[in-house]
Amino acid sequence: MKRSQRIIKRRRVLVIHLRIDTEFSVTNAVLKAGKLAEEAGLDAGSRQMLATAVSELVRNIVKYAGRGSVKLTVITHKGVPGIQAEVVDQGPGIEDVEVAMRDHVSTSGTLGLGLPGVKRMMDEFEIRSEPGKGTQVVIRKWSSTR
Repeated sequence: MKRSQRIIKRRRVLVIHLRIDTEFSVTNAVLKAGKLAEEAGLDAGSRQMLATAVSELVRNIVKYAGRGSVKLTVITHKGVPGIQAEVVDQGPGIEDVEVAMRDHVSTSGTLGLGLPGVKRMMDEFEIRSEPGKGTQVVIRKWSSTR
């Protein structure tokens, strides 16, 4: 094969790190999560749930911590693609995670559906928080073919 005829494979992005500190960075994270999920082969419904969950989590960073980060990763398990989002801040943390995971519990006058809603939309959900040290949430959404 001639050099000019070689097919150059497009390099796929498998990990995206984003700093979160403004409303623009929230929008950027949501768009990147949706695009990465599409490239990984997730169906439209799964992509929408992932984008909604990422939006909620990164908005919480801006609202409660001021700044933090999200790491979006393409993952596979037994050949099934998925997306993992790890959202981290060094904000005030959550005093009582168990209480915060109940519907309609809010410390800021909202509906209190954010974290419980994220958990319901995702296939896997982990949260760690320590008052005064921050919060880490890891979510995973798998292709519906799993």
